[in-house]
Amino acid sequence: MDRQKQLADLQVQLQLLGEQFAKRLKEELPQLADRARQLERSSDPAEQLEHLQELRNQLHKLAGSAGTFGFKELGDQARSLEQQSQQWLSSLELQRKGLETFIDDIQMLAGTSDLCAAVVTAPSSVEMSLNSSPNEDCHLIYILEDEESVGESIRRTLSTFGYQASHFASTAELDEAIARLSPDALIVDVNLGNTQQSGLEYASSLLARLPKVPPFLVLTTQNDFDTQLQAARLGAVGFFSKPVDVAKLESRLERCFAQQGGTPYRVLIIDDDYELASHYRLVLSSANMLVEVINEPNRILETIARFNPEVLLLDVNMPDCSGPELAQMIRFNDDWIRIPIIYLSAETDIGLQMNALLKAGDDFVTKPIADKSLVATVFARAQRARLLSNALSRDSLTGLLKHADIKEQVAVEKERALRTGKPVSVVMLDIDHFKKVNDLHGHAVGDNVIRALANLLRQRLRRVDAIGRYGGEEFLAVLPECSGTQAVQILDEIRQQFSRISFSSGIGDFNVSLSAGVASCVELEADALIYAADKALYAAKNAGRNKVCLAEA
Repeated sequence: MDRQKQLADLQVQLQLLGEQFAKRLKEELPQLADRARQLERSSDPAEQLEHLQELRNQLHKLAGSAGTFGFKELGDQARSLEQQSQQWLSSLELQRKGLETFIDDIQMLAGTSDLCAAVVTAPSSVEMSLNSSPNEDCHLIYILEDEESVGESIRRTLSTFGYQASHFASTAELDEAIARLSPDALIVDVNLGNTQQSGLEYASSLLARLPKVPPFLVLTTQNDFDTQLQAARLGAVGFFSKPVDVAKLESRLERCFAQQGGTPYRVLIIDDDYELASHYRLVLSSANMLVEVINEPNRILETIARFNPEVLLLDVNMPDCSGPELAQMIRFNDDWIRIPIIYLSAETDIGLQMNALLKAGDDFVTKPIADKSLVATVFARAQRARLLSNALSRDSLTGLLKHADIKEQVAVEKERALRTGKPVSVVMLDIDHFKKVNDLHGHAVGDNVIRALANLLRQRLRRVDAIGRYGGEEFLAVLPECSGTQAVQILDEIRQQFSRISFSSGIGDFNVSLSAGVASCVELEADALIYAADKALYAAKNAGRNKVCLAEA
């Protein structure tokens, strides 16, 4: 489905939600007027407070939702009356004269039924970008570096990591290449010795000419504030001082591509207003986010456990419990501490907002919120949350899951396999004679070998597969819905491809092999499954290395 068709469908769905909201107003506004009449007739202070509380709740809900569906004036009036109702509730005694004026104002608001007949149009702010599907192809990297040895060293290393890298010594050569094919990322040296133009000046003019700006990384010997500021103004995503740590440069590239083509951010909305929550879901879904909505707060814990959201949008005022109370319950679980919580509410009192944030929230957004602002707010929080989560759970050298996290994935996928009746395979693999690599070529080259294997595993295995660095040169992978025979075939192809990669060091080029063990018996506990894969790995080692062995059933 193309972008225009998606936007057209979105407009239709938002239009339908707007019409549903208008119909709801025809029912709710008379109910509001009836509640005001009950308040007017009541002489019992306790009954008056009960009616005022109900009026306040209804006005609060209306103030938060009306503007989203095009009834801005109605929402503003409701907000003003909500604030008055709160003042009455806070008052120690009800002054009859002022209360009568308040009741008259509510009757006037409820009489605006002509608003419900207005044509509801979907807000124009839904013109937001729709991300294309992620690109699984090998990424093309262009390197502008006038020092031949430096440029070629970076090119060879990036090629080892699985990128299609090309090195250019002059701006003219790079211009010719870009005229034929645009790169997925651009690496530019600031200090171009054979031209009057600096690398950043050239990059400024080049990026302005490109129809789509690729991730842009800077190499330099000038690690000063002004150079970094100039790079930041050009939109650089990486700044590396010479001599360049190519492993860190590749890690930054991998992170950029992961952000571009990663899985959709998962957003959970908890709001008792069905139409409003549905509107938010449509808007965020159109921005390529995976969204679930629950209208009943008591379902929140089971939904979080199943859906594993990266952002929570939480209404503050709901029946039976408040948003801050739910947020505190969520924070009881250490596994959910990383999830950012954004309160959505028509509440404008700064003191009440601060009180909610101090309990367990991370941000407070006042309803109504424009669609573009909603997308920007959620996207920024989700992006940051994923970056922080990855930083905490992933190995700094390879970007793969750490020891504890990959072991947890084994348990998760083993339990899933038991429920679904589908197979799961666990793979333990390591690099053959890795100590010799470090001893002969140095630990920096050894790190490159480890990163190259990590990159190859990421490229060849599926997105649903989990991969972790188990320790040193040892890796662990979990392949759901994959039999042991299938896993052996996949890993053997990876083994052959890895053995063909050429690595470089000061004493020359060399090749490295790997060995792997596969276990696929879901009746075993997670630790026993890992042990079986490890035992198969040692069988491969004892058989002469550079092999893949399947554990005995």
